[in-house]
Amino acid sequence: MMSFSELDRKFMQTALDLAWQGRFSTSPNPRVGCVIARGEQIVGEGFHVQTGLAHAEVNALKQAGSLALDATAYVTLEPCSHTGKTGPCAQALIEAGIKRVVVAMPDPNPQVSGKGIKMLEQAGVNIESGLFTLQARELNLGFLSRQERNKPYIRLKIAASLDSKTALSNGQSQWITSNAARNDVQTLRAESCAVLTGINTVIADDPLLNVRRFTTLRQPVRIILDSQLRITPAFHVIQDTNSPTLIVTTIRDKAKHAVFAPYPHVSVVTMPPNQHGQIELSELWPILVQRNIGLILAETGATLNSALLASQAVDEIIYYQAPKILGSSARNAIELPENQEALNESEWQSVDLRLLGNDCRWTIRHEQSASWLKGSLL
Repeated sequence: MMSFSELDRKFMQTALDLAWQGRFSTSPNPRVGCVIARGEQIVGEGFHVQTGLAHAEVNALKQAGSLALDATAYVTLEPCSHTGKTGPCAQALIEAGIKRVVVAMPDPNPQVSGKGIKMLEQAGVNIESGLFTLQARELNLGFLSRQERNKPYIRLKIAASLDSKTALSNGQSQWITSNAARNDVQTLRAESCAVLTGINTVIADDPLLNVRRFTTLRQPVRIILDSQLRITPAFHVIQDTNSPTLIVTTIRDKAKHAVFAPYPHVSVVTMPPNQHGQIELSELWPILVQRNIGLILAETGATLNSALLASQAVDEIIYYQAPKILGSSARNAIELPENQEALNESEWQSVDLRLLGNDCRWTIRHEQSASWLKGSLL
């Protein structure tokens, strides 16, 4: 186990904070931050802003200039060793004369994994790794899940009353939660690669499912699960051309697909139906991974909420609870069979609890997802 100084911890924390600044824009690339320091002084900082642009190390080196010679670089993810849309960061660090590199975690991407560290070591750079690894993994839930599990990391968003109701019996559901909670959902969308919902929600609410309360460099993909292809071009997710839309269906009728041809932002993916005539969720996730979708925010109704939970697809639930009571006949957030085992031991772990306006935001993570994140299932 390597021993790190308080100064090392301070600079790596700064690198993590820098990486977080790219949370709305780096997808499908990972969020990465870099700090270059000489002694107690930071001489260069950088983070990856957007795919195709310079990586964090290059931005930090540019700021440091000649002061990078014999300095230490703190990087939240192993520097890349291959040439893609940009050059190899490991080589850039070597050419700048960096003498020591502290890495929070290795890169699970097979193109990089271990190769960046090896390149640096072969050039005589002192490499130390493992500082704030868990924090670095938390930064890149979607990227890591794609690489390590061939599955997106799925957050299920639920906004409900104190008695866990999402709408009145007639379907009316507007403004259960506060403006602060709704703003927070916009932030979650912006952080995500995609927002997923079902056709029932589209028909009932005609949502836009985009980020519109602040400016962002990219919009998440809207994924609509529509096994019988009931969606039409009249809905907002088709009419709004600013966000890409992916329709997933079991219907192969080319004539029905053709109605979406005038909308270049819309794609249709066809999957074979399962025994119930529905989309097989477990087979959908690798397809989305192939499309570089790593972090999904699911905003759905009780039927799809329950299907996602029953299939063990959900990694995290973000539960917005308003101090309102809608009554027993109102619509439930989740409708699953009685679970007697839950009385003894929960499958879920509390991660965060905070107030947003007059509402409570509770974040819980499935125990298997928590174990994976900590590395015990790798």
